[in-house]
Amino acid sequence: MGVSFLWQLTLRQRSFGKHDRIRESDPDAGSTPRTWIQRVMRMSTAANPLGCYVEDGIEYPDDDGVEMGDNSAQFAWITLLFTNLTSQYATNPNVVVIGNMNWYPVKGSNQICRAPDVMVVFGRGKQYRGSYIQWREDNIAPQVVFEILSPGNLGQEMEEKFRFYERHRVEEYYLYNPASESLQIWLRDGARLRERAAQPDFVSPRLQIRFENGLDGLKVYRPDGALFKQLSDSEREREEAEREREESDRKRDEIERKLAAEQRMRAMLEREREQEQQKRLAAEREIEALRAQLRSAGINPGS
Repeated sequence: MGVSFLWQLTLRQRSFGKHDRIRESDPDAGSTPRTWIQRVMRMSTAANPLGCYVEDGIEYPDDDGVEMGDNSAQFAWITLLFTNLTSQYATNPNVVVIGNMNWYPVKGSNQICRAPDVMVVFGRGKQYRGSYIQWREDNIAPQVVFEILSPGNLGQEMEEKFRFYERHRVEEYYLYNPASESLQIWLRDGARLRERAAQPDFVSPRLQIRFENGLDGLKVYRPDGALFKQLSDSEREREEAEREREESDRKRDEIERKLAAEQRMRAMLEREREQEQQKRLAAEREIEALRAQLRSAGINPGS
């Protein structure tokens, strides 16, 4: 299946980070690590009883205790993907985009758990959920997962994540390293995730978004061709659009005022014209009456 990239990660990452990340009991690893999750479970029960899902006496905590984004670059990419994908599927009630949420795929085990940076689930609604409890979601696994690499991600952690996503039926797995601007892509092939060969353009089979990795870094485009944008970019565009709209409204109001003034002027001139015409008609009637009087007196008005 090819996970040689993990050893490269180990060489280029600094040896510190999330030593207490929740990890799956991995038979391939030859050991069952003692996990931080047990401490979270105790805190959830004592401090926040609603911070976990309980079934058959087993607690499934909502929080893995790891903050979203170790640094500004990682956080920016997580929010970029989450906000743009959320917008893309805003009107589709059967697609949910989830960020940094615990995913429990196996009923009865609270140690088999991961919290992908971003995951997309087709076939599920947008209702509130504290964790993604797969057997309560019609046993639908997230089809698309994104991980954004940070200096705190160790090679062993990333290897365990890969095995988890492969084992639990993720269809598309994207791993992006902002530091090196490198994107790695795995697609499901039967029971395995197979890495795609590096290429400048790639379109997600599920999401239909396009990844373009060029000299100026990775760019992501919506199915309609629009570029994925940060909230700050979108906010600036909204502010600019608002200013343009206000300017357009001001110009429209000014034009409407001028048109109204012209209409009032035309109406006044029309009234004056009608008044003049009425005066002329009245004068003509008066003249005709005088002529009639002269004719009745035997005087010819034309002589």
